[in-house]
Amino acid sequence: MTRTTALDPLFTVVNTAVLTDRHLANLAAGTLAAVRVPGFLDAQTCRAALRVLDRLPTAEYDPDRVANRIVRFGPALNDYRDDAGALDAQRYWHDAEAARELWHRAGVRPDPIAISLARLGEVWGAAVSPAAIGGRAVFGGTVREINTGALIHYDDLNREFPTGLFDQEIVAQLAFNAWVAVPEEGGATTVWRHRWEPADEEHRDAYGYGPETVAHCQRVSLRPEIGDGLLFNPAHFHAVEPNAGGRRVAFAFFLGLTTTGQLIAWS
Repeated sequence: MTRTTALDPLFTVVNTAVLTDRHLANLAAGTLAAVRVPGFLDAQTCRAALRVLDRLPTAEYDPDRVANRIVRFGPALNDYRDDAGALDAQRYWHDAEAARELWHRAGVRPDPIAISLARLGEVWGAAVSPAAIGGRAVFGGTVREINTGALIHYDDLNREFPTGLFDQEIVAQLAFNAWVAVPEEGGATTVWRHRWEPADEEHRDAYGYGPETVAHCQRVSLRPEIGDGLLFNPAHFHAVEPNAGGRRVAFAFFLGLTTTGQLIAWS
């Protein structure tokens, strides 16, 4: 922080070996910055996942939209918005089905996504369901390698698709990451106590925003360790700092809390 400001005592990071439904509820309500669960994935799962990744075809984001190199496997819904702000359904479902087939063929065992969703469902007290569009389950669970950092940005499906997208109505969105490789230095995730407001568009930078957008905002930073699980509310602006040696590989998806109290997942 660059000047003295009053701090929100609730905007903190909880490190816990025992994730609870209260943690998820507080994140959804915006009264917690992040929850980190050390050892969410065990060492064997992380090693097995890294070995399989070499068998999955990866691609970079569109360089016109994302200038810094981020490699990923699996389609993300916000990359399939058309000029009118609706889903380019034909292209999305083609890529989603292809990704499912490639994931199945790669034989990711143990499956970090399945393990994570099952554990989160146990915590919530009900299984996590896939988000659905027209009764059809969307793809859930990307793999991302971010070594050169990610710009300050936010994720909010209700803003990205303001006329609605899923069969289920969501009232809050959470982001989940589990790391299977981490760099020697760098690679920290920073979350700011700031949500989008119209004035922020003055500082738009490609898909993200310039640092002046959050210059005076409270923040927390977390450097991942192998096997860590991290949950935060992505409506808060967040970013990833560049690595200083090594790889930063995470399995990731979004969770949505629906109007009926259900958790759903998508990428």
